Amino acid sequence: MIESDDNMKLIELEKEQFENFVGNHKTKAHFLQSSYWGEFCKAKKNLIPYYLGLVDNKDNILGAALLLQKRLPLGYSYFYSPRGFVIDYSDSNLIKEMTKKVCEFAKAKKAIFLTIDPDIIKEKHNYLDEKVELEYNTNDILKLLTSLGFKHKGFTKNFETMQPRYTFRIDMNQSLEDITDHFSKTTKQRIKKAEKLNTEVVIGTKDDIDTFYHLMALTEDRKDFVSHPKDYYEKLYELFDKENMVKLFLGKIYPKKIINELQKDLEELNNKIKELGPDPASKSAKNKLKELNNQLSKLEKEIEKYEEALKKYGESITLNAHMIILYHDKAWVLYAGNHNILTESYSNYHTYLEHIKYCKENGIKIYDQFGTIGDLSKDNPRLGLHEFKKKFGGDYIEFLGEFEYVLNKPMYFVFKKLVPLYRKIMLQKNKQHLNNEIKKTK
Repeated sequence: MIESDDNMKLIELEKEQFENFVGNHKTKAHFLQSSYWGEFCKAKKNLIPYYLGLVDNKDNILGAALLLQKRLPLGYSYFYSPRGFVIDYSDSNLIKEMTKKVCEFAKAKKAIFLTIDPDIIKEKHNYLDEKVELEYNTNDILKLLTSLGFKHKGFTKNFETMQPRYTFRIDMNQSLEDITDHFSKTTKQRIKKAEKLNTEVVIGTKDDIDTFYHLMALTEDRKDFVSHPKDYYEKLYELFDKENMVKLFLGKIYPKKIINELQKDLEELNNKIKELGPDPASKSAKNKLKELNNQLSKLEKEIEKYEEALKKYGESITLNAHMIILYHDKAWVLYAGNHNILTESYSNYHTYLEHIKYCKENGIKIYDQFGTIGDLSKDNPRLGLHEFKKKFGGDYIEFLGEFEYVLNKPMYFVFKKLVPLYRKIMLQKNKQHLNNEIKKTK
């Protein structure tokens, strides 16, 4: 049993108080702990948000937590604090008191268990795959939480937990030149080609949610995962847009402009072929002619592809739509929807570059790509996602993981038996919904 400190108490905070503390916390500010996320979960996830603060006897806030309550039959519930608690994890007394009082709060509401997945890094490797020393001992925090009664849910390798346990983060305190210098060689080449083809990246508005949703649906169908209905994204955009904390970046191409650029390249190639003549004498010249003719054939096919796209889609095509959440000095690439056509324009790479530049220009200190994998085996179907995100040169981050505090053991056993069945049913239902939406947009 955790001994209580009578000089501290847990109270419900006004949203403004809560935001002031969470948003300005020097290490643990996170959009998933914000009141905006709480209100979104209330509107679209059927969860009840509580904005709690641990205060001393002078009402100074020492720690805070967004707790999301999910109501269950018979008056039971469970609680989740995404990326919580917002507190100094080096102060064991604070952690003990926060845990005790939050568990008391949850238990009073017939909670079966409490889940947290704090924003604590377990390991960090830079873009050269060199291990970076952390400023704290992660094992000490793990031992402290488990000693208080939390059960660690393991060092999972994929997306088994509520939030990703791995991600890539770019330190935006670097110069933009250093950030882009850490991009892979192929990424730099593809961005260069995208810029040569006059691809464009613009910041959209709520009116572009339809386009964003269409691209998300195509992406989900292609990668065989199910996300959310359109009104989910609409509400998310609406709530975070109130404080200018969401941006929708749209990657566009203009087939006519691209055809003009490619025709210039075609003319240049034809001139080089004429200079060599139809039957050059030397072996090296013959090889050069063969290479140029191969390039010519590829270029003609590429032009033909853009001409077909011009006829089918018109003079402007949005290929990419990325939703970025900005919360104080951090940003997260929360969702990225991409078309499955004309990927050789590399508009997607250009779109990433532009929101990295935007974040740098607007005072963001940490740019988070919001999720990758720890299982890097060749047969992992998500390895492609990992390799793509890696190309932008961020630090490879592994979080400490998810913890559960069981408050009612008998009901916890029942819950764990029934929930997997329910989730399986809902997954099948959501997949059918996605298939219906795709049929509508085709």
